[in-house]
Amino acid sequence: MSEPEREERLLRRIRAGERIESPEEMTEEYRHHLIHLMTMQADSELAGAFGYVPWIMKAPTIEEKHVVAQIVKDEVRHAHVMYGLLEDLGVKVAAHVARHDFTLRLDDAEADIGTQRVADDERVNIFYYPIDRWSDFVFFNFCMDRGAGHQLEDVRQCSYGPWARAIEGIFKEEKMHIRHGELWVQRLGADPATRGEAQGALDKWYVRTMNIFGRPGSARNALYRKHGLKLRDNDEVRGAFAREVKGLAEAAGLTVPDWTPAWDRLPEDAQIPG
Repeated sequence: MSEPEREERLLRRIRAGERIESPEEMTEEYRHHLIHLMTMQADSELAGAFGYVPWIMKAPTIEEKHVVAQIVKDEVRHAHVMYGLLEDLGVKVAAHVARHDFTLRLDDAEADIGTQRVADDERVNIFYYPIDRWSDFVFFNFCMDRGAGHQLEDVRQCSYGPWARAIEGIFKEEKMHIRHGELWVQRLGADPATRGEAQGALDKWYVRTMNIFGRPGSARNALYRKHGLKLRDNDEVRGAFAREVKGLAEAAGLTVPDWTPAWDRLPEDAQIPG
């Protein structure tokens, strides 16, 4: 069977709602896109865990140290699950992890890298920013974990069966991380002594999270949707995230900042990830 015939057979199955279960059922294009998306998630889970580790010691109470330790454990487990799925597709995971520094963070906590990466791993670029204050930790949970949750909604219905099934457990744990952020946002926003710091943290992490979803109408996203690896355009997911955060922030006495898309701030020929 030729590659175009294999592709048409694969797409017919995906359109019919069937799940792909093994590498033998894939075309090379499908496998390539699947590996890229799962590597982004795996690298982000591991980099996120490493960024949280110092807060096991620095969290304000014993209870919170325990919560942070649990979040770190969850994120490492998520990375382990995702790398296991990648190994099933023939990825040399040990070599990949050894090749990259997942502890790498920007020196300038206030830097703005827009949608760009600063290294050659596949993590979502928000994981290059350091978490320097407890309010940063809180709003990272509140914004980025929520943004990831909106993206994982598509994965739960994706065409690759092993990933869709694995994501269910990951999704439940991410919801707990999000809830932790919500509780602390309400607490910080309600206290006049911490409301200003909370607003500053929201201003920073909201904008950084809005940048993770990719360009609207991207050609790469269209390919993902064609193969059933994503269901919605990047801007649909971003819009769902933005609406939810706006309501929750206002309920906590905070204001969502304005956001200017990176592609509106750069020359037309600049390369923006899809």
